[in-house]
Amino acid sequence: MEVILADDYGFCYGVKRAIKTAKDNKDLSKKVCTLGPIIHNPQMVKALADEGIGIVESVDEMENGKIIIRSHGVGPSIYDAIKAKGLELADATCPHVKKAQMSAKTLADEGFKVIIIGEKNHPEVKSIKEWAGKNSLVIGSQEEAENIDFISKLGIVAQTTFSAKAFSEIVNILLTKSYDIRILRTICTATDKRQSAAIKLSKEVDMMIVVGGRNSANTTRLAQLCTEHCVTHHIETVDELHDDWFNNIKKIGITAGASTPDWIIKEVYEKCKTWQAY
Repeated sequence: MEVILADDYGFCYGVKRAIKTAKDNKDLSKKVCTLGPIIHNPQMVKALADEGIGIVESVDEMENGKIIIRSHGVGPSIYDAIKAKGLELADATCPHVKKAQMSAKTLADEGFKVIIIGEKNHPEVKSIKEWAGKNSLVIGSQEEAENIDFISKLGIVAQTTFSAKAFSEIVNILLTKSYDIRILRTICTATDKRQSAAIKLSKEVDMMIVVGGRNSANTTRLAQLCTEHCVTHHIETVDELHDDWFNNIKKIGITAGASTPDWIIKEVYEKCKTWQAY
């Protein structure tokens, strides 16, 4: 049995930066918490908690100490709330997310109605929407794009981890909805590379193992893309592998989401290599 790792997988620059920011701001003399999970990986979040970096879901939960903005970013109202409470601030927003936020704000300031292509309930998308203003819209499908009324000035941005293929399909529909359109393609290049590598590998193997948090949008998307080409299993840890998955399998491909720690990927890779007898 052959086990192959995708050409691009695992921690991206933004996630590495967020984890480093969190660890650099660890301070056992005061309360230090991230506002929501620093990244969408339960195992990494637990590891940080073990080091003394907790989580709060609201600024109201912090009376003093330091609050860390997670990689997904927040809207301007959160920065205002942190300042108003006199809390210390460490900003771990991914630079690509920050770019998407500022792109949305620029479009809104120039009079464009901003459409954010992404998942409505994803924290990154919520943050971009706040920067884009109350008049902005979030859509995530071709069907939703078809239902958009004509817009005189239309600005488009994207969730940084959105599928490049799906983005293009939705944009092609939106092009018919306005005569004045500005498209700022804010999908992260690392996302593009990871998705392309996963698709390429999924066409060459009998089964794909996609490793990462189930609450991770980019990991879930990798699994969806791989499913189009071969049997695919999305797991969080090595303990979720099942013996019967490996029956009659000759080639296994492995990829991982942007928030998946190296140690988890290594455990899965090593375990898959032990199934030589199947």
